Formats: sequence, structure tokens, C-alpha cells
Amino acid sequence: MKTASRSVGVSSSDGTNPPRAAALRLLAKAATGVAGFDEVSRGGVPRHRTTLLRGGPGSGKTVFALQTLVNAARLRHEPGIFVAFEESPAQISANAATFEWGVPALQGKDLFFLDANLSPEVIQSGEFDLQGMLAMLKAKKDEIGAKWIVFDGVDVLLTLLHNRLAEMREIYRIRDWLAANEMTAIVTAKFEGTESGHYGFMQFMVDCVVAFERRLEYGVALHRLQITKYRGSDFVAGEFPVNFGSAGMEVAAPEPTEIRHEASTERISAGFERLDTMLGGGLFRGSSTLITGVPGTSKTTLAGRFAEAACQRGEKTLFVSFDEGADPIVRNLSSVGILLGPHVKSGLLRMYSGRTESIGAEDHLLKLMSLIREHRPRCMVIDPISAIAKSGGLGAARAVASRLIYMVKDERVTVVVTAINQGDDPQTEATELQVSTIADTWIHLSYLIRSGERNRALTIIKSRGTWHSNQVRELVLDQAGPALTDVYTAGGEVLMGTLRWEKEAEEEVKSMQRHTEFEHRRGELRVAEADTHARIEALQLDLERQRAELATYSSEHDARIVSTSMREAELRRIRSADAPDRVPKGAAPAGPGKRGGGNGAKPLA
Repeated sequence: MKTASRSVGVSSSDGTNPPRAAALRLLAKAATGVAGFDEVSRGGVPRHRTTLLRGGPGSGKTVFALQTLVNAARLRHEPGIFVAFEESPAQISANAATFEWGVPALQGKDLFFLDANLSPEVIQSGEFDLQGMLAMLKAKKDEIGAKWIVFDGVDVLLTLLHNRLAEMREIYRIRDWLAANEMTAIVTAKFEGTESGHYGFMQFMVDCVVAFERRLEYGVALHRLQITKYRGSDFVAGEFPVNFGSAGMEVAAPEPTEIRHEASTERISAGFERLDTMLGGGLFRGSSTLITGVPGTSKTTLAGRFAEAACQRGEKTLFVSFDEGADPIVRNLSSVGILLGPHVKSGLLRMYSGRTESIGAEDHLLKLMSLIREHRPRCMVIDPISAIAKSGGLGAARAVASRLIYMVKDERVTVVVTAINQGDDPQTEATELQVSTIADTWIHLSYLIRSGERNRALTIIKSRGTWHSNQVRELVLDQAGPALTDVYTAGGEVLMGTLRWEKEAEEEVKSMQRHTEFEHRRGELRVAEADTHARIEALQLDLERQRAELATYSSEHDARIVSTSMREAELRRIRSADAPDRVPKGAAPAGPGKRGGGNGAKPLA
């Protein structure tokens, strides 16, 4: 078979074999545009070569082939031809209308359908070959400039020939025609198994073989894809889930082997303040949080409060629920003050509800990947992730749960997932899916039954990279939303429910008593203070009276001293006891007309 390039048996100029990576680069590839397949095949199908799609009925071969043709014509303007050996072009177009491909707009110029349905009578009546049909295809190729061609249902042709030699002759005729026209070809055939007995020779003729499979596991229909052969190219070995959506087929490609998650230091609220306090300030942006507990412990309520807080910050949020509709969730959460309806209407919140047993676990993963690409959320809720265990077995569910959390973290989405415990034993907190080992934060909810009542308890088992509380707190629900109560202990046990209420009532009575005693004592002190002030005022008045009496007494005393001095001076003057210049200070000398003293003076009476 003629090829555009050779990738095996190549030697360098010095005669030595080139490195493997250099050899692989020689093979040209054509992207299919099928999400995930180009990653698995390391670039797509081999260009200008033939790829065989084999598998049982309903496994997705025709969808893959037609989707590849549509993507080539629509995205890269590479026209293609679709040769239908089994279905009519009208049937194929009608089936393609279920996808968002826009096939009618491509038909004629970029996409040509050839009806190659052959009548058994015509084939068996004589010598038959495909030369006429191939000549017509060559003319159509030249007319529209076709780069791609699909032979769909070539096994139907082989079945009608009823001659092993004739089968091989026509298949080789097609191979040679493809090589001469250098078209990228896809051939589909309905057979399963590795060698497939009668048609096994076809796998040796082509350059790439892709096996499709549809099987039932635990009553769930699963689609799988595997590349079993790829000449001159490396590819990802293994079996990969296939999902079908409005955009067509999608393959769940494997994640990179190396984990490279950014470690953000930004904190966001887990839903309400007291829970953020227990977490040392909230959740890290881009982290994963697991909430576990038996049914009824309010796992969905906490997840819903986280989603509401994210929407209140203006962040796009995706709420995924399994086995419960979106409308009942919105209604139920509104009873505890969590209002998601307005955020759904605004477009910030996207709610998706899936039935776990309808498709396989890997199919759920592909659906969630599609939702993340469409909505581009910053925060996400999966409630409960443990429901995936019902989709094809526990082993597949464990692998999907791990891949899902890693995938969300790769997208830098902060995710909260819930999981149901199988028992209410406090010693068995882990879940069957073993998500707790990869989650960054683990919050556990449980019941505490005591004194005839059941109460909810919340504890943080782990929170990587941050301090977190080790306390068991009671979680209560009311119209204002979820809340954590104050901590009350007695005898080393945390009090909840009625016991907590009684303790709160007791503390309230004691507080009231202390307040009453305080007010009474403060009143007494105020009375004593007023009495002291009154006594001080009385003493001040008495002091002022005494000061006034002292001043009066001092004035009278001074006046008496002055009066006595004046009388003594007057007496001395009268008696001529002292000379005029000896008159004491303050004594008035006798003036003219005054009676002067003498020997004949008359003594004073």
C-alpha cells in the first residue's frame, strides 16, 4: 500500500537508526475532532492511510466515522465522501439530525453521501466488482476536492459475496484505490473479537484499528473504545469509556500521570461564619471538600449553603445531584433559608440531576466534564458522589470518583462532594468510594441519640494546610439556615438538644441573677455615694461657717488691739507722759483748743 511517509525501517545518514521520537514524528496524522480520541491516539487517525473501526451493532462506529467527516468539513474545510453499504443516505442524515452537526448545510459541496446498497440478486447473478463504483467515487473526489472518505458497513458487502477469494479481492481493490488517491479513509465493519475469524484479514491490511464495544454491566449499558493497532505511532493503551451527547461522541481520555495542582492561599466561605471559624478561616480556593454522613444528617443542606454563598459572591456554580430532581432540591433547601431559585434564574447557578443507573460511571464522568466546559464554574457541588457506585459496580465507581475530583481540581474549581456512609457507627466514617484519601477537607456529620432524642453533630476530621477545630459541634437547622450551637459540656460530654437547652436556660437564669445582684449592689453604692456627697456638702458648709467666724473674730481682735493702743496713747498725751514725738503710731496728737495738761490739770474722772 502506498503511503505518504514511512515511519518504520528508517535510517539516518550515518546508517544508524534514529531515535524513536524522531521516527514517530514522520507519521502525519489527521485530527478527528472527536473529544478525547485525539488525545488517546496522540493526534488522530493516520493521514492518507486507512483506519478500521470494528465492533458489534450499536457500538458507535458509524457515529464516529460521520462525526469525523463532519468535523473535517466544518472546522478545516476538508470535504469528504460517505459511502453507505447498509443504510440509505436519507436514513443516515435523519440519524445525524439528533446531533448538533448541521449536516444538511454541508451536503453537496463539503459532504457527499453515496448510496452503495447492493442487491443480493445482482451480486449473485454473476461476476461482480467495485470498479464502477470506485470510478464514480474518483470523479466525485475530483469534483469537490475530497480529502476524506468513509466506507460504512463494508461487512455487508463481504457477506453478500459468499466467496472468500472475492471478499479479499474487493477489499484489496479498495485498498489500492485509496493508496492511489491518497485519501484519509475510515472503514467500518460489524465484527467483534481480536481476530474475528472470517474477516480477521482486514485488520492486517489497515494501518490503524479501533475496536468499539457495547456491553452490559450490572444491568447498565456501557460503551467502550480501544485502539488495538496503530502502525508507526504511539498511542494510549487501554479501554476508554464512550459517551454520546448533543455534540456527538466523546471519549474519556486518561488524565496526565503527573499531578500538577496549584496551591492557592485564597480563602472562601464554606457557607457560614462559625463553620469557617472551625476551618481556620474557610476553604482554600481550588480545594476539594468531602461531607460524609448517614442519610438525613444534612449533607445536602451544607452543600447547598456552600453553593448559595458562592452565588452571593457572584461566582458561577454547578450543582450536580444524583437521583433527585433540581426543583425538589430548591424547594427543600428553601425551608431552611437557602434560596437557590433566584441564582438559577440569573444563570449563576446551573443545576443538573442525573439518574445513576441509566448510564455507566464513566458516562457520568463524561457528562460532568461536558457540563464543566459549558458552564465554566468556579465552585461545584456533587451530591452524593457515592450514588455513582450503582452505575456499573464499585470498582468503576471508585476510579471515576478519583478521576472526577482530580479533573475538577485541574480546572481550578472549588468542589464540595457529599457521600453516604453505610452505617451510623462513629468508628466507620470512611466511604466505600475511598474519596476521603484524596479530599483536602473532610467534614463528618453524625447523629447523637441521647435522652430520647436524635441530634446532629458536626466534626472536622481533616483539613490539609490549615488549623482546624477538633470540637464536636451540634448542627441545628431553622428558617435562618444551618448553624452551629455554642459548646456546652458536662462530665466531659458535649451537651446537645434538650440537655443543651436546659444548660442554656440554667446559664440564662444565672446570668439574670448575676445581673439582678449587680443592679442591686450598684443601687446601694449609688445611695452610699449620694450620702457621702451630702455629708461632704454639710461639712463644707460647716467649714465655711467656722472660717467666717474665725474671720470675724480676727477682725474684732484687731479692732480691739487698735482701740486699746489709741486709748493708751491718748492717756499718755493727757498726762504728758510722753513727748509729742513719742506718740504711738496711730494716736492722734492734741490739736488747738484741746485742753492741755498741766500741774493744775484736773484729773480724768
